[in-house]
Amino acid sequence: MSFHKRCRCATILALACMAGGAVAQTVPATVQQPRAFGYTIGDVLEQRVLLQAGGKDLGNVAAPSVGRTGLWLERRASRVETDREGRRWMVIGYQIVNAPQTLMRISLPALKLGTATGVALQIAEWPASVGPLMPSEAFGAGDLQPMRPDRDAPRAAIAPLRRQLEIATGVLIVTLLAWTGWWLWRNHREAGRLPFARLWQRIRHVDAHDADTSVDAWLGLHHALNETAGHVVHAGALTMLFDRAPHLQPLRERIERFYRQSAQRYFSPPSASSVEPHALRDLCRALYLAERRRQR
Repeated sequence: MSFHKRCRCATILALACMAGGAVAQTVPATVQQPRAFGYTIGDVLEQRVLLQAGGKDLGNVAAPSVGRTGLWLERRASRVETDREGRRWMVIGYQIVNAPQTLMRISLPALKLGTATGVALQIAEWPASVGPLMPSEAFGAGDLQPMRPDRDAPRAAIAPLRRQLEIATGVLIVTLLAWTGWWLWRNHREAGRLPFARLWQRIRHVDAHDADTSVDAWLGLHHALNETAGHVVHAGALTMLFDRAPHLQPLRERIERFYRQSAQRYFSPPSASSVEPHALRDLCRALYLAERRRQR
């Protein structure tokens, strides 16, 4: 005797003992049967058995054993469900485990379920049909062939992606043009408004040696410093310049050196006019960059 059958017998025996040893009364079960057609291998047919007799709940009901019940079916583990009216139903499932060559009639087996009240529910055999996975012979006409060619993979719809790419590219171009236009406009505005920016525009293309010796460059730097300070700047009044323009503080030593050399260049006697070379063009560029950083 198999393990499942021994378990089933033990359960029925226990239920009989619970009933006080009374002889079990067999009554037809109320069963919701599955449809009887349209099945093939792998499908599951489920019977729903009402766990009542004479309108009364039967309490504990022994579940049927699981496993093969013949050539075509395998019984699965049962479960109990409760409907909206509070009635309990045992759901018994059968899975089809073989595929016939032609349409064939099978049957869900008859069952007797023992209960704790001593009443046995009798489930009648239920016929159903199971079909083959495919006919033994194809029709061989038109598209009804034994074998079909491999289906081509569907092509991705790239038109929406192309439109999105075009839109994104257009937005990027417009953004770059707008940024470039703003950058050119800002530089043009600064070149006409800021003193060191105007000076740098004049001497940026001048050779470094020529700029260091150019009278226009020396005077232009004096004018730019005066305009930044708001008054005429001389070597003794540089503190007022840095108070008004603190962004020039990192260049203080170079500016002070410029004023010393400027005084030597323009106010020293001719015998003492050997002026120390000064990187005037580099100083103008450093002042222009400091001025631009302050404006940002």
